Amino acid sequence: MAVNLLAPLGERYGAEALAEAQRTSDGLGYRLVRIDAPDERLCAWIDWQFAPSWWSSEVRGGSAWYALTPDGSIAGFAGFGSGDRSYHWLQSYRKRADVGLFGPYGVAGPHRKRGLGRVLLTAALCSLAEGYRWALIPAVSGERLIASYEERADAHVADSYDYALRPARAVILASGNGTNAQAVIDDVQTGDSTLDIVAVVSNGMGARVRERARDAWVTEEAIVWERGSEARDAYDVRLCAAIARYEPELVLLLGWMHLLPAAFLERFPETINVHPAFLPFDPAADSVVMPDGSQIPAFRGARAPEATIAAAARWGGASVHRVTPAVDRGGILVRTPLELAAPTTLDQFRERIRPLEHAAVTKAIRRWCLTS
Repeated sequence: MAVNLLAPLGERYGAEALAEAQRTSDGLGYRLVRIDAPDERLCAWIDWQFAPSWWSSEVRGGSAWYALTPDGSIAGFAGFGSGDRSYHWLQSYRKRADVGLFGPYGVAGPHRKRGLGRVLLTAALCSLAEGYRWALIPAVSGERLIASYEERADAHVADSYDYALRPARAVILASGNGTNAQAVIDDVQTGDSTLDIVAVVSNGMGARVRERARDAWVTEEAIVWERGSEARDAYDVRLCAAIARYEPELVLLLGWMHLLPAAFLERFPETINVHPAFLPFDPAADSVVMPDGSQIPAFRGARAPEATIAAAARWGGASVHRVTPAVDRGGILVRTPLELAAPTTLDQFRERIRPLEHAAVTKAIRRWCLTS
């Protein structure tokens, strides 16, 4: 069970309240910064500090205040004004022009319990007061957190709801060992996911993922491209027809090492992929900003881990994105950066990235089920 809170705005959150928040921030040793356009470093920092989450996507769709330490490190942030009201608990507020969204909101561990959270909350509410009568603080759970908002922002419970995930038929496509597939199967079996995995499909007869599916009593099959005797187009048609028999609402590419044609994506537009690199939100970008402000190449394609190691990159990551005909350039659902020690071997990278992929995939499925 979760609640939506409404906090009244107005004169309480005017220019003087904002100035006082900034003075308090200065006294605590932080500098407040407001952004009203995507800030790639802040988004990457959010992905790093609060992984796995999709908060960075929401911040990109609105504005934010964030706090900097004297050495330029980010200490916390408060988003506001996002236009994304696709979650089912926001249905009643989609046409309310007097209500602005507050959040997401977070402070890094070392900077908590110093008063910074209250400062960021006040700054965000002051900014919302410029155009709205009410601040909506959505998806709040836990008596202590609700009481905190009631005390700090004079908020009250507007409505409550079950934090329900919609069920969906899903097909998993995987080519190899299938550890990500196993993570998704485990979530279903423990009741943490509402997916109905109707099939696991591999493009290799000996793929370990087939055994994982059988062990979980999930229907599985191998659809192999016989390159010596079958045209690529013919294989694509055969694959698409095979997947269509399962009537999936969602197709998951979890280590699927075969490019899918545009016709497949037209037939199954709800297709998402896990990729072992930290991808940029901008599909046209060929580099990505990391949490420390540095930039690395956007390692797209089948050999992203090898490219990461060959470049001696200080960062890697995992991303889950919607699939489009352009390779690894679909909309980001969840991404998580990984700081790399020097030197890092390919085996070490793969070992460290695997749990990040598992967590990102399960979080991305959760987001999909909440918004689709």
